[in-house]
Amino acid sequence: MNAPLPTQARPPAHQASRFSTHVVKNQADFPFGFNAFEDDVILKAAVEREAPWAATRASAIGHLAGSEAVQELARQANRFIPELKTHDRYGNRIDWVDLHPAWHQLMSLAWQHEVPTLAWTAQEKHPHFARAVLSYLWNQVEQGTGCPTGMAYAAHAGFMHEPALKVWAEKSLGTVYDFSRREVADKPSVVVGYAMTEKQGGSDLRETQTTAVFAHSADYHGAVAHWYELTGHKWFCSVPQSDGFFTLAKVNGEVTCFFLPRTLPDGSYNRFFLQRLKDKAGNKSNASSEVEYAGTLAIRVGEEGRGLREILSHAHLTRLDFAVGSAGLMRQMLTLALNHTTTRDGFGSSLARRPMMANVLADMAVEVEASTLMALRVAKATDHIETDAREKAFARITTPMAKYFNCSRVVAVANEALQCHGGNGFVEDGPMARLYREAPLNSVWEGSANMMCMDVRRAMQKDPGCRDALMAELTSVKGMDSRFDAFVSTTSELLQAMIDDEFLARPATEAVARCVQGVELLRHATSDVVDVFLKTRIGGIASNWGVMFGTLGPGVSQAQADAIVERARVKR
Repeated sequence: MNAPLPTQARPPAHQASRFSTHVVKNQADFPFGFNAFEDDVILKAAVEREAPWAATRASAIGHLAGSEAVQELARQANRFIPELKTHDRYGNRIDWVDLHPAWHQLMSLAWQHEVPTLAWTAQEKHPHFARAVLSYLWNQVEQGTGCPTGMAYAAHAGFMHEPALKVWAEKSLGTVYDFSRREVADKPSVVVGYAMTEKQGGSDLRETQTTAVFAHSADYHGAVAHWYELTGHKWFCSVPQSDGFFTLAKVNGEVTCFFLPRTLPDGSYNRFFLQRLKDKAGNKSNASSEVEYAGTLAIRVGEEGRGLREILSHAHLTRLDFAVGSAGLMRQMLTLALNHTTTRDGFGSSLARRPMMANVLADMAVEVEASTLMALRVAKATDHIETDAREKAFARITTPMAKYFNCSRVVAVANEALQCHGGNGFVEDGPMARLYREAPLNSVWEGSANMMCMDVRRAMQKDPGCRDALMAELTSVKGMDSRFDAFVSTTSELLQAMIDDEFLARPATEAVARCVQGVELLRHATSDVVDVFLKTRIGGIASNWGVMFGTLGPGVSQAQADAIVERARVKR
């Protein structure tokens, strides 16, 4: 692991001399040297409730998130971005990506700490919940590597039901990261990607134009694999240096799911051509590309013509991971804002003690706690989708809801957290500028906001059990607060209207999000957090809340704001 740059070491106190031009003082403390799990009272309490066995693992990643050396790896991985290598020096086509050593060190840490695998290997209660906690924390380490960890997590579910991919299912549980082009059987673990989006279709995967023609059936590591030749182009393919990809192509006009190994059984490289790397606004450490298939060999997964159903059977896990990851990103930005405002003075006190700043910080802290608890509640439901019909229906409707809501709200949190830093937040010396650029991405990965709201509506239209499961959850706290009970009643009416009118899908989905957040806060938060949430978040833009953070109104006291900020602050 690379040592931090010398300029990042805590400098000694400067003393004025006759050669000094100025004395550096009143700068915020360095935002390192804490544990993002141990010092987060909300997250730690959640693990104690649901998966205490995972606390040691969570603490280990929490330490990485607060480590100056690891945050330097994150800086380097995003400063020295991936480079496309289409050919070797002799002119042979290789279609590879060169990445900075910091990327590989981060990937090694993620695999070592079971971020992609814990949900599938743990034998204890609530493994998906525990894995969500690890992902929440890893997204405070480095967000670009959060993409391959999330895809690997979801991919295992896709491997499990296809006999020809048994070897991939086994290797996807490995904890030793291996950056090589060896054939799957020779690797200790694999990195797996998804390549579905095409330029003419975007989120509408039914418009896939890539075609597939049956080639042959053959033994593949002890099982029969049905190989097809693919021809087409994919507009977005993240982590194109992965060992293999789930992808879609049409067979006789019907969308079908395939798995595409980069290296074939004989050791030769598949015809998987990298056209260019995307120059993205953020997520710089992570390579994203356009790829071309031309006689590319891939194994059929499931039946012909059932590709969308096959992909969606594990895409819900990537959506969950984005909801969790965005909550983790919000938490990191809040931590940075609290550190800066608490340790920097202005106008006679620390910035955090100024009344308006206290309003801002408390408002952000309420949003982050609500978003965190909501994402973890969906993760808990995911643990029961095979055994509990009501939890399965609840997860079906709340996974796209949480993905929509958290991935949209993180942008507002990023904007306010950056403002808490002032101009210091907009320069690349610290992590805030990188996080600001990172914030919008999750909202467009794995389906944009409208797609998620459409999915919520579709779930309620097709399965009345989804609405029943949701309402059972929302009424489970009936009587705890009359304000919340009234909002649940209003939301129920809005959901019925949304079923009949797509125009209402967004406000209805937002209302569901605030309801699920309210249930979790009523169960697990302090009275101050609950009171401020109910006064400001339910029923639209009420008199006690504006549209910006820091607009908690007359119904919220300074004492409540101070208590909420103290609850959120990292203690180190």
